[in-house]
Amino acid sequence: MNSIRLRSFSHFFLALFLTLAAVGNSSAQDVGAAPAVSKEGVTPGSSNAGNASAAAAPAAAATPGAGGGDAAAIAAGDALFKGNCAQCHAVNDVVVGPALAGITKRRPVSWLIPWIKNSSKVVASGDEYAVKLFNQYQKQQMPSFQLSDQEITSILAWVTSQEGGAKAATGGGAGTDKADPATDTKLGADAGGAGQYADVLLIVLVVVLIVLVVTLVIIANIMKDVLRGRKDLDGRDVEILEQRFDWSKLYKSSAIRIGAGVVFTLVILYESVQGAMGVGLTQGYQPTQPIAFSHKLHAGENQINCAYCHTSVYKSKSANIPSANICMNCHSQIKTESQEIKKIYRAIERKQPIQWVRIHNLPDLAYFNHSQHTQVGGIECQTCHGPIQNMEVVYQYSPLTMGWCINCHRETPLNTKGNGYYNNLVKLHDQANGAAPFTVSSNGGTECSKCHY
Repeated sequence: MNSIRLRSFSHFFLALFLTLAAVGNSSAQDVGAAPAVSKEGVTPGSSNAGNASAAAAPAAAATPGAGGGDAAAIAAGDALFKGNCAQCHAVNDVVVGPALAGITKRRPVSWLIPWIKNSSKVVASGDEYAVKLFNQYQKQQMPSFQLSDQEITSILAWVTSQEGGAKAATGGGAGTDKADPATDTKLGADAGGAGQYADVLLIVLVVVLIVLVVTLVIIANIMKDVLRGRKDLDGRDVEILEQRFDWSKLYKSSAIRIGAGVVFTLVILYESVQGAMGVGLTQGYQPTQPIAFSHKLHAGENQINCAYCHTSVYKSKSANIPSANICMNCHSQIKTESQEIKKIYRAIERKQPIQWVRIHNLPDLAYFNHSQHTQVGGIECQTCHGPIQNMEVVYQYSPLTMGWCINCHRETPLNTKGNGYYNNLVKLHDQANGAAPFTVSSNGGTECSKCHY
């Protein structure tokens, strides 16, 4: 009878070990998990990386710098600068072109406006300052910009407000406010310390439980040996002490066989359905491109606006692939000896486009308008394309399935403020649905004919 008690005792501690291990693992995940991070993305006219800095810009602009205009003009100039100028210029540093600090003191605004709109025309006119600047920077032609006089004035106001500020990273948006390094370091240390503490605690707990179980097994074997040496045990006690588990009974059991067959059949059916549902899906597709282009370097570290390379991202049905000429705006001066950049030179010399491999592709039966989502809807690039600013090699982040699109339409509220078109629709919706938000679906965004016609 002592052997029966011993076996129950060991089983109890084994169950206790498994339970505590599971609880410890769950606690470690809760304590060590990093806080949720909001998606960084692009709104029309802003950069696609470092949106926290861009969001802080209007507040910083409320106090104009020397010679700066009002806060609204400076905020507008900030966005315009990042979208059009930051790839080649910084306020306090020389990048591809000259540093812009003091530009309004060197040249009058009446000269700067035509220069920004069409610098080649000013150079061709024989303007002394323009020719000198053109020659000084290796005759690098600044692209023309379809900007209004007011937009150019806003850019100049923002540049003036940033003069003498902290120097930005080369190629990045100059003058952009940065997060406090001390705060970031402290938060990172706190999160890392909590995670490390949880890991150490879990390891200690598992080691202690393993030692406990091993000790119990050793004690059980010793007690069995002691009981075998006793002569006062009756036949039933000896039978229990010497009994062994018969594994053949499991194999011979009809219930076990039926259960195993049912589980096997369900697994096969599940995998078959999953495989059928996945036909045509390319989530995670990450092809090798002809040129090793890093979005992490360009869009992340240098904060180049998506719209600078994908020029039609806010105004066309499709987001175009950039031409080699756009690459040469910077790489005629930067990393000219790179083997990857030389591939761009060869494409231009041969007058052939770069054969980029398309990653995101919808079937022809589905209509999708890129500008409707980015410009009108204000959808961030990362909403569909994922953390593009962190990708060395781009891959398809989202499934791009019909169900995925419909769920987004059902959950995304429409910004109807200030738009008289929606007044009656919102009123009727509120009368019928109470406090439920007015979503894309409420405006007919889940009707079949919206995407299939």
